[in-house]
Amino acid sequence: MANFKKNYLLLFLFIFTIILSPFAQTLSVEKIWKEYQFYPKGFSGFNGMKDGLNYTKLVRVGAEDRIVVLDYSGKNIEKEIFNNKNGLVNGTGIAIDSYYFNSDESKILIATNTESIYRRSYNAEFYLFDAKSSKFEPLDPVHSPQTLAEYSPDGNKVAYIHKNNIYIKNLTDGKVTQVTQDGAFNNIINGTTDWVYEEEFSITKAFDWSPDSKNIAYLKFNESKVHDFTLTFFETLYPDPYTFKYPKAGEDNSKVSCMMYSLTDNKTQNIPLGEYEYIPRMKWSDKANQLVVQTLNRHQNHLKYYLVESENSIWKSKMFFEEEDKAYVEIDDNLLILADGKTILRTSESSGYNQIYALGFDGKSKAITKGDCDVIEFLGVDEQDGQVFFTASSRGAINKAIFKTDLNGKKTKLLSATEGWNDAEFAEGMKYFVKSFSDANTPPVYILCDAEGKELQVLEDNVVLRNKLKSFNLSKKEFIQLRGEECDLNAWIIKPANFDPTKKYPVYMNVYGGPGSNMVKNTWGGMDYMYHQLLAQNGYIIISVDPRGTMYRGADFKKSTYLQLGKLETEDIIAVAKNLGKLDYVDPSRIGIMGWSYGGFMSSLAMTKGKGTFKMGIAVAPVTNWRYYDNIYTERFMRTPEENAKGYDDNSPINFVNYLQGNYLLIHGSGDDNVHYQNTMEMTTALVEADKQFDLFIYPNKNHGIYGGNTRNHLFNMMFEYTLKNL
Repeated sequence: MANFKKNYLLLFLFIFTIILSPFAQTLSVEKIWKEYQFYPKGFSGFNGMKDGLNYTKLVRVGAEDRIVVLDYSGKNIEKEIFNNKNGLVNGTGIAIDSYYFNSDESKILIATNTESIYRRSYNAEFYLFDAKSSKFEPLDPVHSPQTLAEYSPDGNKVAYIHKNNIYIKNLTDGKVTQVTQDGAFNNIINGTTDWVYEEEFSITKAFDWSPDSKNIAYLKFNESKVHDFTLTFFETLYPDPYTFKYPKAGEDNSKVSCMMYSLTDNKTQNIPLGEYEYIPRMKWSDKANQLVVQTLNRHQNHLKYYLVESENSIWKSKMFFEEEDKAYVEIDDNLLILADGKTILRTSESSGYNQIYALGFDGKSKAITKGDCDVIEFLGVDEQDGQVFFTASSRGAINKAIFKTDLNGKKTKLLSATEGWNDAEFAEGMKYFVKSFSDANTPPVYILCDAEGKELQVLEDNVVLRNKLKSFNLSKKEFIQLRGEECDLNAWIIKPANFDPTKKYPVYMNVYGGPGSNMVKNTWGGMDYMYHQLLAQNGYIIISVDPRGTMYRGADFKKSTYLQLGKLETEDIIAVAKNLGKLDYVDPSRIGIMGWSYGGFMSSLAMTKGKGTFKMGIAVAPVTNWRYYDNIYTERFMRTPEENAKGYDDNSPINFVNYLQGNYLLIHGSGDDNVHYQNTMEMTTALVEADKQFDLFIYPNKNHGIYGGNTRNHLFNMMFEYTLKNL
């Protein structure tokens, strides 16, 4: 009888396992990076309309692209305003990559055949569609493709960039005017930005229409004294060189001027702005012909605001505000001129935390938000109701919440009740917004809300992906604090699903650690999250930590690494690893580290300065010497090599290769225009001279993101196998 019961139990367990097996699926790199089984849906092509009651959306079914109007009421009454079947080119409907309305929404500017240049810049073919007449035509087939294009406020003209020159097309008579004549690759740029502005100030559009459509303000870049950098692309019998301007730390920048072109008399004026190195932002008032221009010195610690106005057809500037910091002043898009034409809303860290301020053209500044948390993003203002909308890290650095407050800052209301990562895109009039929400273990959800935060309609819930994830028995990502060198640090941890605290586990640390970017956030981690789950299924504990120098814990915490990038961060990473090794369930001899870009810099420092703390390290596209990186980013935190040679040399892993212990894998794309392949080549030279064995893999022609075709699948398979073998 005992044997019968035993056999019956075994039979039951076998049948139970067979029944459950389809639901207990295992992950693989291929499922993540080749089949993209876990890629969430977004809510793309959304544009709020001027009436504040409706929005447009791009709908794509097969080869058919449609732009439709929907209402915020949730009734989903759909009205089509463009179908690519009605916009044929050589008998074929164009694919809509992006679209832009004129001010009265009677005309649409449509971009197709978009090809990226660098991270944000692109070339595209633009087409014009008149909704009233149904006329569809190319913007300018002679000067095509275009880099940027924008309707004038009156909707009668379009300004655009072609081969570094500005053009204007009059939509009434079709006449094209070439505004600038001197644009030339690697020499003069008009109306768009050079490489380093695009990468570090996050802008490519460097022209702007005046509200009366009579003037265009634009930036002119003279790159002639900037040193060339050449990438080699291995795609033809004789490899192709690509040379562009890249100013490295301590080297010459482009000379940038603010220019004003008048459509009335076709004349251009240079706007006087005193002494400066950079012009990071400019913005017109929507109500008056007043232009606000920001200038910044080379050290990026002295920001000035200028008001530019016309007097008797002569444009003059007057500085009305300046801000200085002992380290650096942040540049962002939190800049809005109110309807009174006298007040700007801006953000500043001058109080120790990033807050919103009302700044008058008389130079007087008043705080609208206060407290010991950082405002993350300024979302907009409803001047009719006197409400300012913003996101902040009020629930700790790992969470992002949506708020509104009155212009006096006296009544603040939370608009996102669920803890996690909340963001908002407001419609015209600020009466509705699309909330995007996710947390560490929940894919994004997009919800239509009113201005009080009331949820009106779920636009995309990713329920298919959420249900799919349930079949993989994933581990929960949890948030913890770990002790660094001097203070507690935010971290997250993923343990194997069958975690046993009596066992010893290897630890895989994924780091970034750079200023202005946190990895420890209560938000959906996408493909990286799934890859970490794969590691957890293979018996690893995965941890990420934000060291000193990261965001949303106040200016002092963030700027503590000033002049010594890498020093405090490395001390924290090493201290965390050593403290992890003291835990009962961690095997201290099996701690590894991986990072990309700044994270690759950190993993390289950890593997060298760590002197054996880490058994394995993977560095993807790392900076190995800050002398090789661009000047805007590097000098913001380090000043120039001439001023701070010790800060550069004491924190570049290329100088500490003698300390390398363990298995070290270097990975780089040879076409990386950002962190140049030179970094890895110089690191390789240093390692060889130090007689250190290591592993190296180069992806030909790939940029900083190392993607395209099967590349990501190959990359993560290689890292996965390397981890299994060496950790």
